[in-house]
Amino acid sequence: MTATASSAPLLPTYARQDVTFVSGEGSWLEDDTGRRYLDLVAGIAVVALGHLHPAPLAAAQAQLERLWHVSNLYWTEPASELASRLSERFGGAQAFFCNSGAEAIEAALKYARKATGKAGFVALEGSFHGRTLGALSVTGQPAKRAAFEPLVPHVAFASLDDPASLAAAVGSDTACILIEPVQGEGGVRPASTEFLAAARALADEAGALLVLDEVQTGIGRTGSFFAWEQLGVRPDAVTLAKGLANGLPIGCLLVAEDAAGAFEPGDHATTFGGNPVTCAAAVAVCDTVTDELLDTVLAHETLLRGSLPGLRGRGLLLALDVDRPANEIVADCLARGLLVATAGEQTLRLTPALTITTGELEHALGILEEVLT
Repeated sequence: MTATASSAPLLPTYARQDVTFVSGEGSWLEDDTGRRYLDLVAGIAVVALGHLHPAPLAAAQAQLERLWHVSNLYWTEPASELASRLSERFGGAQAFFCNSGAEAIEAALKYARKATGKAGFVALEGSFHGRTLGALSVTGQPAKRAAFEPLVPHVAFASLDDPASLAAAVGSDTACILIEPVQGEGGVRPASTEFLAAARALADEAGALLVLDEVQTGIGRTGSFFAWEQLGVRPDAVTLAKGLANGLPIGCLLVAEDAAGAFEPGDHATTFGGNPVTCAAAVAVCDTVTDELLDTVLAHETLLRGSLPGLRGRGLLLALDVDRPANEIVADCLARGLLVATAGEQTLRLTPALTITTGELEHALGILEEVLT
């Protein structure tokens, strides 16, 4: 007997909405009753090109018919091609592929310790870097950490956009400063260019690495391929995941060429990372995130800001504080066929596909106006 969605024997780690989706195309999803929904969540900024985008779909299907897995004991063409694409976009870098954003953060923390010979990490209050023990240890949200302490030691937290606070947290034992260019789960709060410049200077002074967590901001989400390109600060490393393969599981630690060389064979590993099917899809994503698409992202950001006063964020990673529990607004939107998410108890998060059309955004804005007034 097949279990219904609500009775499926899953550990209760998510408060799921009462809807079961069975198909999707572009910015639309269809549930098991045939009802359609306009999707401004995109799998939490993951399905960056929209559901069933033809480029990664064709690439993944073609690779499925050739080779699924051989492990990292060998080279594969898709992983090599993806590393080359990302290096070119970054301006010279080496890649480690894994399966998620949290894994990419774990790799970054280990890399920083190996590269510097130091133990300490500096992260930000309100940050979110993942749920594994290392990633959780550098997540600046006590409510998420408390039940799992003690966590990894030697972590200090500073305040976003407070250079003095950051300077006080960085010391001679700091291996890396870890920053999200836009805090996602922490309320969609962008870091200022001045703060990131201070972080760069402090990292250089302390002999630490500056690591930017671009799991949510990367791959065009903010209107440039990497968010750091808009901010005037080149990091020593970035972490990527979410939008990189348009919904297939992937993570990446990308280390700048001038910071490379710390890892040796045996220092870090993954069985499934660099999977050929996923990497083939990611290559197609990289090729599809063109300057023209990035211009459209910025134009749609302008449209949304013009209609929703108080909106904050960058590109199509946006949030709006509301006057009642955000979950109530999520439910009201769902009832009207619109998917939105939260980034705090009274904060809505909007992360539509980068390919959403102007007409679709205007339709969504009509529903939001009805719900919010």
